[in-house]
Amino acid sequence: MGNPNLPNTELLKAVLEPLLDDFQYWFDYAYQLLENERMEFISNQEQSDLLSRIKQAQAELNTTKLLFRVTDGQVGIDMAVLRPWHQLVSECWHVGTQFRKSKEK
Repeated sequence: MGNPNLPNTELLKAVLEPLLDDFQYWFDYAYQLLENERMEFISNQEQSDLLSRIKQAQAELNTTKLLFRVTDGQVGIDMAVLRPWHQLVSECWHVGTQFRKSKEK
């Protein structure tokens, strides 16, 4: 019988792998958008700050994904780590939406 204190590896893989991939996708998308486009609805400083926070989150995410792979899904990720990433993705969605709306005018 397995140790009940250890995480269920298959469940972690089923939940965390797609979640980490989603974070990767949205951070990459927002990074490219902010790197290549000028957002008229936010200041240059705000755009630069958001880009910097995305770069930091990408580095953290890459490290987390590496750890997850190296341990073959034997580790979980604390909500204290995921929460700021989720908030950042939400901010990126908002900026992307605003950008698309500004291009429709």
